[in-house]
Amino acid sequence: MAPPTPLLAVRGSDGTVLLRGPPNCEKNADFQRDPRQSRYVAFSKDGTLFAWCNGEKVTVVKVADGSQVRSFDLPKTAMLEFSPLNTVLATWQVYSKTQENPQGDANLQLWDLQTGTCLKALYHKKVQGWCPSWSDDEKIAVRSVNNELHFFENNDFSTIANKLHLQKVSEFVLSPGSQPSKVAVYVPGSKGAPSFVRLYQYPNFGGPTCALANKSFFKADRVTMLWNKKATAVLVQASIEVDKTGASYYGEQTLHYLATNGETSAVQLQKNGPIYDVAWSPSSTEFCVVYGFMPAKATVYNLKCDPVFDFGTGPRNAVYYSPQGHILVLAGFGNLRGQMEVWDVKKWKQVSKPQAPDSTHFAWCPDGEHVVTSTCAPRLRVSNGYKIWHYTGTVLYKQDTPTGTELWETVWQPFPDGTFPERPVKYQAAPSELGSTESKPAQAYRPPALRNKPVTASSKLHEEEPPQNMRPGATGDKQLSKTALKNQKKREAKKAAKQEINPDALEPQSDPSPASSAQPELSCGDPETDKKIKNVKKKLKAIDELKALQATGKPIQKNQLEKMEKEAQLMKELEDLQLVV
Repeated sequence: MAPPTPLLAVRGSDGTVLLRGPPNCEKNADFQRDPRQSRYVAFSKDGTLFAWCNGEKVTVVKVADGSQVRSFDLPKTAMLEFSPLNTVLATWQVYSKTQENPQGDANLQLWDLQTGTCLKALYHKKVQGWCPSWSDDEKIAVRSVNNELHFFENNDFSTIANKLHLQKVSEFVLSPGSQPSKVAVYVPGSKGAPSFVRLYQYPNFGGPTCALANKSFFKADRVTMLWNKKATAVLVQASIEVDKTGASYYGEQTLHYLATNGETSAVQLQKNGPIYDVAWSPSSTEFCVVYGFMPAKATVYNLKCDPVFDFGTGPRNAVYYSPQGHILVLAGFGNLRGQMEVWDVKKWKQVSKPQAPDSTHFAWCPDGEHVVTSTCAPRLRVSNGYKIWHYTGTVLYKQDTPTGTELWETVWQPFPDGTFPERPVKYQAAPSELGSTESKPAQAYRPPALRNKPVTASSKLHEEEPPQNMRPGATGDKQLSKTALKNQKKREAKKAAKQEINPDALEPQSDPSPASSAQPELSCGDPETDKKIKNVKKKLKAIDELKALQATGKPIQKNQLEKMEKEAQLMKELEDLQLVV
């Protein structure tokens, strides 16, 4: 049986339409375009239902034939979502109150799609976290209410089945997949106490000792928590708005790993700078991080938080795995030029390098063969439109929005897992009349005085780093036995313990050399100043050793990172002291 053809929902100022594609997006005869401006559109999780709100009513239709399932007279609706099994439709509108009604009306409503009746009307003033989170089998639903998580069972929203109370709990994410359900909760720090994330398994909420995993950290104004597909681990991206050191305009970010078996770790990134994007592989065994000052690095890590493959540096700020997990796209959108790097994950080989300038949206088609890039308002109000691509870099279909209209959103119809099997990766560009947009290597600007001279490292603005396979033995290095690895870890732990006791222990012992070859250090004549210079040089050598250790991918402890941050201060201090010499 041939796989189905995914639909693409297109929402703009000229209405809402469902298109049949790819490769060519043709009008779906079963769906009549709604010419009124829609505020929101949504597919059900299995892709069988489609709903939209147009300022007059909320309409739900079957995707297969366009027949209407339900229509609700809700003109103020701004958001809507389906429950995983299409039992409940949740709608939300902006909370408002009047002098006649100071309490205001309940703005979150849960509707039974079978009967069309309202199951429950609730208050939720903020748009953040407005929709309840359901488990995939709908046996559990959870929402945050006044520092508590309220759990409901079997869509019975009149009775709270369980509660999880944590002081100032601000974020939660329910695990995907089947039972038993797990929940990750975040509590921000206060009065010198660290922030923390805990993992619980429903319904075991009997305090910190019942937590499956617990990770505390500082420097967190807000967090983003991301479960893997198998619900075995969570990635937590913590960030603060202001970097007090002044090193980054984007604030400061850290990445943490928590597993349901209790393992926790801070993910050691190999370049300073912001974390732009994080994505789990659909296999749930690896994740990719895009990070560091431009040109940014991108690295794939395993579940031990060890680097597996480094893509080097490049102009990118986003990462997207294909639904089957066999292809990965690194892209640079927003304030970058729209360069995309398409990689075969199994062979770690680049497939194509197309360019989609001015794109504000990227999404994989469920078939794992095509992607859509869109230029949407209000991010960009000119040159709106969308393109359908094959991952080999070919543009298969292009639609520009007519003058005077805007494109607001493009959404692929989702499908259950396994609908589209994984296909072998192709390296030859797919045929198309629109051709390919492979980016040509741009020549960097060079001053006239350097144009007739060979390019040297000193004449480059950035030192480019090539891709590198970081799996043990991938580069031909001899892989250590289990005993040798164990002994190596013992030696590293012993060395780290010595460094904790004596910070100067990092200074390498000088090689024995003849006394005649030793260069006497300059003296300023003041023993006290000489002593200060010597101590500063020792600390700088220790920092150099730490940098070398970090470059090998070995974990660096928090107090050692703090020492590395003082390098600029030490260099200035040494310069001031040496002025006396």
